[in-house]
Amino acid sequence: MDDLIKSALDSEYNNVGDLLGIDEALLGEVMGRLNPVEKVKLIKKINSKPATSRGSRAEFEKFFKEVPDTVKQELSIGNLRLADYTLYSIKQVNSKTIKMFETQDDKEIGLRNVSNAKLPKNFVFLVSGIYLLAGIAENPADKESVKAIPFRGINNFPAIANGEFSLKANKKQIIPEGCVVRNFVTDGYTFTKLGYYKLDNPRMIKDDELIEFIVELGTMQGINPATFLYVGLDGTGTTP
Repeated sequence: MDDLIKSALDSEYNNVGDLLGIDEALLGEVMGRLNPVEKVKLIKKINSKPATSRGSRAEFEKFFKEVPDTVKQELSIGNLRLADYTLYSIKQVNSKTIKMFETQDDKEIGLRNVSNAKLPKNFVFLVSGIYLLAGIAENPADKESVKAIPFRGINNFPAIANGEFSLKANKKQIIPEGCVVRNFVTDGYTFTKLGYYKLDNPRMIKDDELIEFIVELGTMQGINPATFLYVGLDGTGTTP
């Protein structure tokens, strides 16, 4: 417990109570093991005004209570930290239903950075926004060609832009079915990134939860058989 207190006091996070899930009973136990000077220091640290976080990190901090206890412990002792991250996957548009993360997938640089459509142990991730881009491979049967696709905005692919998408984690809806793909049409916008959709309601994905991002098209008309989609779930996650 003494090491835990020291780590909390030295932590890069000033919102110690939220991070560690400290309740009154635990705080009482901690206080009982401190001398008067240490008690004053701990109280001042917990009550001090936290440094202002920005972007997806600030959003992640609002969800600390949802972080599994094992991950909180690793964060508290410095084995894990928060970092900006993007989970991505590339899939060919060869049917009206495109599953961007699948259980048979393996990590491979240039194709995806998640295996089996699940996050690894102790990786907790808050989805703050999503990228969706499309491009055409010179040779769709060649992985090297797919990895070299110059992805661009989906406004150049009308059948895709007119489709719908959804996102689930552990069978729970993060974005409901029927959400329009046109949310990703940002071509020519100066106030947002290409193909980026910022979520008004960020949601957390925990380790070992099945990730399902599905794009549904109404037609395949006009789609080049060599067309691929790139999806990037953007946000903040735990990392060593």
